[in-house]
Order: sequence, then C-alpha cells, then structure tokens
Amino acid sequence: MAPALSLSGLPAANPMVEWTRHKGDLSRTAGRRLESYRIGADIGGTFTDLVMTGPSGRTWTRKVLSSPDDYSLAVVQAVREMLREAGAPGSAVAEVVHGTTVATNTILENKGAKTALITTKGFRDVLELRRLRVPELFSLFYTPPKPLAERRLRLEVDERLDADGTVVRHLNEASVREAIKRVRASGAEAVAVCLLHSYRNPAHERRIGELVRAAMPNIFLSLSIDILPEIREYERTSTTVVNSYIGPVVGKYLQSLEGGLREAGVAGGLRIMQSNGGVMSASSAAAMPAYIVESGPAAGVVGAHRAALAAGLRNIISFDMGGTTAKASLIEGGQRSWTTEYEVGAGIQLSSRLVKGRGHAVKLPVLDIAEVGAGGGSTVRVDSGGALKVGPQSAGAVPGPACYGAGGVEATVTDANVVLGYVSPDALAGGAVAVRPDLAREAIQETAAKPLSLGLLDAALGVHSVANANMVRALKAVSTYRGRDPRDFTLFAFGGNGPVHACGLAQLLGISQVVVPPAPGLFSATGMLQAAPERHFVQTRFGRMSEVTDAELRTAFDELQRRASKEMSGEGDPASTVTWQRRADLRYAGQAFELSVDVRVNASGAGVGKALVEGFHREHLRTYGHNAPGEEVEVVSVRLVARTRAPKSVPMWSPQSGARSKAARGVRAAYFGSATGLIDTPVLSRSALDERPAPGPLIVEEYDATTVVPPGCSARLDVAGNILINVLARGAKRRPARSAPPGRAGKGR
Repeated sequence: MAPALSLSGLPAANPMVEWTRHKGDLSRTAGRRLESYRIGADIGGTFTDLVMTGPSGRTWTRKVLSSPDDYSLAVVQAVREMLREAGAPGSAVAEVVHGTTVATNTILENKGAKTALITTKGFRDVLELRRLRVPELFSLFYTPPKPLAERRLRLEVDERLDADGTVVRHLNEASVREAIKRVRASGAEAVAVCLLHSYRNPAHERRIGELVRAAMPNIFLSLSIDILPEIREYERTSTTVVNSYIGPVVGKYLQSLEGGLREAGVAGGLRIMQSNGGVMSASSAAAMPAYIVESGPAAGVVGAHRAALAAGLRNIISFDMGGTTAKASLIEGGQRSWTTEYEVGAGIQLSSRLVKGRGHAVKLPVLDIAEVGAGGGSTVRVDSGGALKVGPQSAGAVPGPACYGAGGVEATVTDANVVLGYVSPDALAGGAVAVRPDLAREAIQETAAKPLSLGLLDAALGVHSVANANMVRALKAVSTYRGRDPRDFTLFAFGGNGPVHACGLAQLLGISQVVVPPAPGLFSATGMLQAAPERHFVQTRFGRMSEVTDAELRTAFDELQRRASKEMSGEGDPASTVTWQRRADLRYAGQAFELSVDVRVNASGAGVGKALVEGFHREHLRTYGHNAPGEEVEVVSVRLVARTRAPKSVPMWSPQSGARSKAARGVRAAYFGSATGLIDTPVLSRSALDERPAPGPLIVEEYDATTVVPPGCSARLDVAGNILINVLARGAKRRPARSAPPGRAGKGR
C-alpha cells in the first residue's frame, strides 16, 4: 500500500496528525484568488447537495445520492460534474465550503476512536457522575449513555491546583509516564487531558501534553485548555473527550476529501462550517472537530437569516427537513440564537438547561437548533400496541425509500408522500433519482394500511401526519419551550422535504405565513457560501462585579483579542479584516447558570462593568420574566467573537433560476383528507407563480424540492423569488405575525 500523504504532499506516519500540525494548507488562500468560483457542499443522510457560483454571478447546482461508505466520493463526483458543465478548470475554484455530519454520526453510531482520558487524581469518574439530570422524570429504567472513554482508560495523575490556580501539589511526572505507558499498551488512538482548575493555570496540562507528544507523536491529543478553558469539570471534560473521540475519524475524512478535490484539480482552500454559524479552515476543524458537530444544520440557519433579512422578515422559525432529520431554529429581532447548553447523541437534540442527560455535553458555542429524527427517509412501522410510528430510524441513501427501487423494502415518509401525490411519481433531483410509485404503494400497503385496517390513502396520510407530529417537537423546542409564541413568527421552510410538510406544521401551530426560498433543497449548501470565517474564544474570569475593575475587564478582553488575532491570522484572515464582539457571562451571586451579555460600550473606555451589570439585569428580565437589581452580580467568563467580512460571491437566485424548473407539469391527483378526497391539483414551476396569490391546492415542483400548498391556502412570489404562502390555520387560533413579539425585539438569546 502506498504511504498516505500529508497536506504538504509528503509521506506521513499518521495522516490525521500531519493534518492538524500543518499550518500552510491551501485554506490560507481561500477567497484570495482572482477567479471567483466558490463551491458549497452539504452532506445529508440521503442526498449530497452542492452549489457553485461563477465570476459572472451564474450558479450551478447538483443533488446526488450520498455515499455512506465514503461521503467524500459524492462530493468529488458532483464537483467534477459542475466544473465540466461550467467549462471551468479546477484551478479556477477559489474556495470550497463544506458542511458535514461525520462528527455527529461518529458519536451517534459509537464509531469513534478508542480514547483515553488523563485527569487529576480523584476525578476519573467525572464522565460517569455527569450532572444529576434525568430527562425521563418518571422512568425507573433510564440509563445515561456510556462515557466515550471507558473506565480502564480513564487514568489519574498526581497533581492539584486550587480554584484560583495556585499549585497545591506539583505535577508528579512519574505518574504521567505511568499513565502514558498504560495508554500505549491499550492501543488507544486518541488522548484527552483535562485537569482540575487548569483553566486558571495551564502549566500542568501543558507539561502533560509535551510528555504525551514526545512519547506518542502520532496519537490524537486534546488539551482542555485549548478546547474549552472554562469552569465546570463535567462539561469541560466531556467536551474535551468528545473532541478526541471524533478527532481521528474527522481528520481522516477531511484528508480524504481534500485528496479527492486535488485529484479533481481543485486548488482552492477547503473551509468547514462550524456549529456556531461561521467557517474555519480544514486544518483547524481537524484539530478541533468538536466545533463542527452541528456543521450541516448551522449552514441552513445562516442562509435563512440572510434571506429573511433581505425579505424584511426579522422574526422567523427556520425549518429544515432532509432525508434523515428535521431541524428548527429561532431568529428573533433579526438575530440568530446561539447557546452553549448542548448535548450530542440524544433522541431529540436540543439545547436546554432543564432537559439533560440524554447525550454527551459539548459546551461550545452552537446555533440554537433543535433536531429530531424525522425526514423523508424515516421508516414506518406499527408497534405491538397498534400505534403507527415514524422514525427515528432512516433508510438513508442506501437502500433508500422503497420508491427509489434500489432494494429498500421498508415504507418511509417519502413513500407516503408519493402515494398521496405530493411528490413526483416519475423522478427526483432533475431525473437523477427514478421513482417507482408501485413500490411506494406496496410498501405503505404492507407496512401501514393492512396492520391498521386502513385504506391506502388514509394510511399514507397517517404517516405524513405522524411525521408532522414528530417535527412539531423541534419547532416547539425553539419557540414554545423558550416562552415564544410561534404565531408571532413566520415559518421559513427549506430542505428537500421541508416545503412538502411546512404548511401542515404551520396549521398545527397557528402560524399564518410560510416562506419557501429559491432552491430550497440546496439551501444549506447556499448558506455555506454566505457564512463568514468566525471563531469564538472564552476564558473564565470569576469575581464579583463590585470587586472587578474596568481595567481588569479590559485586560481580560485584550488577552482574548491577542489570542484571537494570532489564530485568525493563521487562518488567512488578518486582524484588519476582523470585527470583534465582546461578551461576558454573568449571574446573580449563588446562581448556578449564567446569561451572556454583550459589551455595548467601548471596551477600552470606562464604564464597562456598570454597562454589563445593567445589561445583565435587562437580559434576566427578558429571559425569566423577573430580575433583582439590588442583588450582587458575578462575572464568570469573558467571551470574544471574531468575525471577518461576509463573502461577496454568493448565489443570486431568481424565479427563473435553472432551466430545469421552467416548465409547468400539468395536473396530478393529490389527497388531502377524506373531506375532500382526491383532488386534481395543478403542478407548476416556481416561475409560473407571480405576485398575485394563487389559491391552493397547488404543487410547485423544482429540480431540488417540492412545495405543497393545501386547499384553503394561497401562494405567490415576492421580488426575491421566495414563495409566500398564506396559511389557513387548522385547529389553532390564528393571528397575523407581527414585526416583533412584544418586549422581545432586539437581539436573540
């Protein structure tokens, strides 16, 4: 076997380690080339979506089946096809921005690296003890997920720091060498190091890192002070272990993708979408993969944010339904919401201070996204009690829904939508995927209709409705469960299946308007091309605000800015192009959780502390409905968000974008319930709509997605080519969406 190549093109003993060490990769040149071809690539459970923009503003798209055995193959295949169609060489591509589910899937499928943890004596069981939160309140049999580092590989070293960083017991290097010996004998592929209070004094942790690298230069190594220099031992340990657990898998995947792109002649830099909505270089992502666990879903929120602002919408719920999962996020007052209260590996992934214990804590900045296992590929079954169940299992890309004719026999949501007449009975993705309606009917008949003694159409509608009920959980998780009324928001729907289900979900929640952007099935890939390089930095600085001076706060922010400037410059983004957002985490003395508050005054001037305290009181009132202005306030951590300018070369869509979607399709029988029966429903292209409302039922078919407008609703186009659907609410009191919920306008949480 030929030796693996590092990014520098030289043989590497461990390709993944060489990736993380290499500082001169081509991502430094991203956006600096004269050519302006840029590619956004989003991998989903069923389809891989790509969008490419050219120097003239023209856009090329591809939607291909994902390749689960090696997800990079589908990406490279689609890139080759788009370049061939554009008549452009790979050398003309300035940048590839990529979102991937590899990190998340590695955790969900328990396929990460064998990981060892080195920690302070007496703290090896932090991962086992976790937090005393049980998500299933009345279940006597709930079992939390197993730690990603098994107990025999959680090793203790003799050292101790006080809470202020004072050395209580100096590091015993003999204990470190003994731990390293056991790691080496175990065959572990990755090591995480997390010492008690190292965020206040990193000396011991740095020294352990030096000893590990000297003894095992090819092992993946994560130090908590590099990943999360912040208080809370469980969260910090869990985040560091997650980083090491997925590190080798993500690194090898990114190297495979980069190698495939080079073979295709692509010389531009590779950037990776982060969970926080920014992008980072591939080398940084390989070193800190915990930052990309929500890589793909974040891109959709970024795109929805930009498109909503352009359409004059400041309050939306973004809804992204693909082949495997459905995601929702709140954009309020024109601001995206982000959080550090996040767990990965749960049945429903959401950020919550109350519902915890289902997954592994990752206390890094993440766009506030709720995710459920419901998509077009979600499989259907009837349980032993006779209840119809949909998901979270998915048929994925292989074998896929039964109607794909690729060997799948289980009924899925897509099969139900084909039977109902919502989805084309001929082909999807511009003909790339053939559809067999006979197989869809057979699967729904055997899986749902017969066991439930229902007619075929009613069984299919039942599958569609149960999928909607599952997805409502995600929409409520970011609205109702946050104290927001979904009726005050517009539902912004995208993804390959989102526009099919959007109106039904809006009716369930009393939402009066749905917006479907151009190219909805490729929207996350579009969002990647709209994201800017962004990094979040944090440092714990604990103290009572009455005792912390403005000078101390300025010093803390200045230290973060120096670190951020160095790291952003290493990514190819000089400090002159970077804007800074300063924040601080504050709480009332005695509280267990903090709220992040923006520094809204000049951080180099006076009054920083006073402004933070006043801002905290306001935020506490806004979040919890009460505050206590006379109580002592503590600062816990300071934060810095570093962003560069958003890219100028982004896809420009119009109603006529793409020759594939210009022609109307005629009429197709569709079923919306027993009250109406089968209805001959017009099937149109987006360009067939205009500014005049067209009454439903309607089906709008495009290359990448289908939009269903039920009876009683109406659809029209706005000047940007968005489909605006006026929804007839069903079973919920309806009120029109306002420009901002009362008392909640302004920044998001």
